[in-house]
Amino acid sequence: MLRGLYNWTIRLSAHKNAHWALAAVSFAESSFFPVPPDVMLVPLTVARPDRAWFYAAVCTVSSVLGALLGYAIGYLLYDTIGHWLMSLYGYTDKVEEFRALYAKWGAWIILIKGLTPIPYKIVTIASGFAGYNLFWFVVLSIITRGARFFIVAGILNRYGNPLKEFIDENLGLVAILFVGLIVAGFLIARYVI
Repeated sequence: MLRGLYNWTIRLSAHKNAHWALAAVSFAESSFFPVPPDVMLVPLTVARPDRAWFYAAVCTVSSVLGALLGYAIGYLLYDTIGHWLMSLYGYTDKVEEFRALYAKWGAWIILIKGLTPIPYKIVTIASGFAGYNLFWFVVLSIITRGARFFIVAGILNRYGNPLKEFIDENLGLVAILFVGLIVAGFLIARYVI
Protein backbone atom coordinates (compact mmCIF):
# COMPACT_ATOMS: atom_id res chain seq x y z
CA MET A 1 0.00 0.00 0.00
CA LEU A 2 2.79 2.43 0.90
CA ARG A 3 4.61 1.74 -2.36
CA GLY A 4 1.36 2.28 -4.28
CA LEU A 5 0.73 5.63 -2.56
CA TYR A 6 4.31 6.74 -3.21
CA ASN A 7 4.11 5.71 -6.88
CA TRP A 8 0.75 7.51 -7.19
CA THR A 9 2.31 10.70 -5.81
CA ILE A 10 5.27 10.39 -8.19
CA ARG A 11 2.85 9.92 -11.12
CA LEU A 12 0.83 12.89 -9.85
CA SER A 13 3.91 15.10 -10.23
CA ALA A 14 3.64 14.70 -14.01
CA HIS A 15 0.04 15.91 -13.95
CA LYS A 16 -0.57 19.55 -14.83
CA ASN A 17 -2.75 20.00 -11.73
CA ALA A 18 -0.41 18.42 -9.16
CA HIS A 19 0.14 21.79 -7.54
CA TRP A 20 -3.57 22.10 -6.71
CA ALA A 21 -3.51 18.87 -4.71
CA LEU A 22 -0.39 20.12 -2.92
CA ALA A 23 -2.09 23.45 -2.25
CA ALA A 24 -5.17 21.73 -0.80
CA VAL A 25 -3.12 19.62 1.61
CA SER A 26 -0.97 22.59 2.64
CA PHE A 27 -4.03 24.78 3.23
CA ALA A 28 -5.85 22.12 5.25
CA GLU A 29 -2.80 21.27 7.40
CA SER A 30 -2.55 24.83 8.68
CA SER A 31 -6.11 24.86 9.94
CA PHE A 32 -7.54 21.41 10.65
CA PHE A 33 -5.94 18.47 8.79
CA PRO A 34 -3.43 16.26 10.68
CA VAL A 35 -1.16 15.36 7.72
CA PRO A 36 1.65 17.79 6.84
CA PRO A 37 2.15 18.86 3.21
CA ASP A 38 5.55 17.17 3.19
CA VAL A 39 3.80 13.91 2.30
CA MET A 40 3.20 15.47 -1.11
CA LEU A 41 5.94 18.10 -1.27
CA VAL A 42 8.77 15.60 -0.90
CA PRO A 43 7.72 13.06 -3.56
CA LEU A 44 6.57 15.76 -5.98
CA THR A 45 9.85 17.65 -5.63
CA VAL A 46 11.93 14.48 -5.78
CA ALA A 47 10.16 13.55 -9.01
CA ARG A 48 10.45 17.07 -10.42
CA PRO A 49 13.42 18.90 -8.85
CA ASP A 50 13.08 21.54 -11.59
CA ARG A 51 9.77 22.59 -9.96
CA ALA A 52 11.10 22.65 -6.38
CA TRP A 53 10.80 26.42 -5.97
CA PHE A 54 7.33 26.49 -7.49
CA TYR A 55 6.15 23.73 -5.14
CA ALA A 56 7.66 25.56 -2.15
CA ALA A 57 5.83 28.74 -3.17
CA VAL A 58 2.56 26.81 -3.53
CA CYS A 59 3.02 25.32 -0.05
CA THR A 60 3.89 28.69 1.46
CA VAL A 61 0.96 30.62 0.00
CA SER A 62 -1.53 27.81 0.71
CA SER A 63 -0.20 27.30 4.22
CA VAL A 64 -0.54 31.00 5.05
CA LEU A 65 -4.07 31.09 3.64
CA GLY A 66 -4.90 28.00 5.71
CA ALA A 67 -3.29 29.69 8.71
CA LEU A 68 -5.79 32.52 8.31
CA LEU A 69 -8.61 29.97 8.53
CA GLY A 70 -6.97 28.46 11.63
CA TYR A 71 -6.64 31.93 13.13
CA ALA A 72 -10.32 32.62 12.40
CA ILE A 73 -11.29 29.32 14.04
CA GLY A 74 -9.36 30.32 17.16
CA TYR A 75 -10.55 33.92 17.17
CA LEU A 76 -14.20 33.55 16.15
CA LEU A 77 -15.11 29.91 16.71
CA TYR A 78 -12.96 28.71 19.57
CA ASP A 79 -15.90 27.75 21.79
CA THR A 80 -17.23 25.38 19.11
CA ILE A 81 -14.93 24.26 16.31
CA GLY A 82 -11.66 25.47 17.84
CA HIS A 83 -12.22 23.70 21.15
CA TRP A 84 -13.31 20.54 19.32
CA LEU A 85 -10.17 20.55 17.12
CA MET A 86 -7.87 21.21 20.07
CA SER A 87 -9.49 18.40 22.07
CA LEU A 88 -9.28 16.11 19.04
CA TYR A 89 -5.51 16.61 19.08
CA GLY A 90 -5.34 16.56 22.89
CA TYR A 91 -4.32 20.17 23.48
CA THR A 92 -7.26 21.73 25.33
CA ASP A 93 -5.52 21.61 28.71
CA LYS A 94 -2.56 23.58 27.29
CA VAL A 95 -4.41 26.36 25.47
CA GLU A 96 -4.64 28.79 28.42
CA GLU A 97 -0.96 28.30 29.16
CA PHE A 98 -0.18 28.82 25.49
CA ARG A 99 -2.28 32.00 25.49
CA ALA A 100 -0.26 33.40 28.40
CA LEU A 101 2.99 32.60 26.60
CA TYR A 102 1.75 34.56 23.59
CA ALA A 103 1.60 37.73 25.61
CA LYS A 104 5.35 37.57 26.10
CA TRP A 105 6.78 35.40 23.32
CA GLY A 106 4.18 35.44 20.51
CA ALA A 107 6.49 36.24 17.60
CA TRP A 108 9.08 33.66 18.67
CA ILE A 109 6.42 31.00 19.18
CA ILE A 110 5.11 31.49 15.65
CA LEU A 111 8.58 31.61 14.08
CA ILE A 112 10.01 28.59 15.90
CA LYS A 113 6.97 26.34 15.83
CA GLY A 114 6.34 27.12 12.16
CA LEU A 115 9.68 25.54 11.29
CA THR A 116 9.23 22.38 13.33
CA PRO A 117 7.19 19.21 12.79
CA ILE A 118 4.77 20.49 15.44
CA PRO A 119 1.37 20.71 13.72
CA TYR A 120 0.99 24.32 12.55
CA LYS A 121 -2.78 24.24 13.11
CA ILE A 122 -2.05 24.31 16.85
CA VAL A 123 -0.16 27.57 16.38
CA THR A 124 -2.79 29.11 14.10
CA ILE A 125 -5.79 28.27 16.27
CA ALA A 126 -3.97 29.31 19.45
CA SER A 127 -2.89 32.57 17.77
CA GLY A 128 -6.49 33.44 17.02
CA PHE A 129 -7.63 32.36 20.47
CA ALA A 130 -4.92 34.51 22.06
CA GLY A 131 -5.90 37.47 19.88
CA TYR A 132 -2.37 37.81 18.49
CA ASN A 133 -2.01 40.78 16.12
CA LEU A 134 -3.33 39.57 12.76
CA PHE A 135 -0.89 41.61 10.66
CA TRP A 136 2.15 40.25 12.49
CA PHE A 137 0.66 36.76 12.50
CA VAL A 138 0.51 36.85 8.69
CA VAL A 139 4.00 38.34 8.33
CA LEU A 140 5.52 35.79 10.71
CA SER A 141 3.62 32.93 9.07
CA ILE A 142 4.97 33.92 5.66
CA ILE A 143 8.51 34.02 7.06
CA THR A 144 8.41 30.75 8.99
CA ARG A 145 6.36 28.68 6.55
CA GLY A 146 8.29 30.06 3.59
CA ALA A 147 11.59 29.22 5.27
CA ARG A 148 10.40 25.71 6.12
CA PHE A 149 9.16 24.86 2.62
CA PHE A 150 11.97 26.60 0.74
CA ILE A 151 14.62 24.83 2.85
CA VAL A 152 13.01 21.47 2.04
CA ALA A 153 12.73 22.44 -1.63
CA GLY A 154 16.36 23.61 -1.71
CA ILE A 155 17.62 20.36 -0.26
CA LEU A 156 15.47 18.33 -2.64
CA ASN A 157 16.43 20.49 -5.61
CA ARG A 158 20.12 20.05 -4.84
CA TYR A 159 20.05 16.36 -3.93
CA GLY A 160 16.86 15.27 -5.71
CA ASN A 161 18.22 12.40 -7.81
CA PRO A 162 20.28 10.72 -5.07
CA LEU A 163 17.38 11.20 -2.64
CA LYS A 164 14.92 9.71 -5.12
CA GLU A 165 17.15 6.66 -5.49
CA PHE A 166 17.49 6.37 -1.71
CA ILE A 167 13.73 6.73 -1.17
CA ASP A 168 12.98 4.24 -3.96
CA GLU A 169 15.29 1.67 -2.35
CA ASN A 170 14.35 2.40 1.30
CA LEU A 171 10.74 3.53 1.18
CA GLY A 172 9.77 1.62 4.32
CA LEU A 173 12.59 3.16 6.36
CA VAL A 174 11.86 6.65 5.02
CA ALA A 175 8.17 6.24 5.87
CA ILE A 176 8.99 5.11 9.40
CA LEU A 177 11.32 8.08 9.91
CA PHE A 178 8.74 10.48 8.51
CA VAL A 179 5.95 9.11 10.69
CA GLY A 180 8.35 9.26 13.64
CA LEU A 181 8.91 12.98 12.97
CA ILE A 182 5.18 13.61 12.82
CA VAL A 183 4.56 11.68 16.05
CA ALA A 184 7.47 13.50 17.70
CA GLY A 185 5.95 16.80 16.60
CA PHE A 186 2.61 15.90 18.15
CA LEU A 187 4.31 14.75 21.37
CA ILE A 188 6.42 17.87 21.59
CA ALA A 189 3.37 20.02 21.00
CA ARG A 190 1.41 18.04 23.58
CA TYR A 191 3.99 18.14 26.36
CA VAL A 192 5.99 21.28 25.63
CA ILE A 193 3.37 23.79 24.53
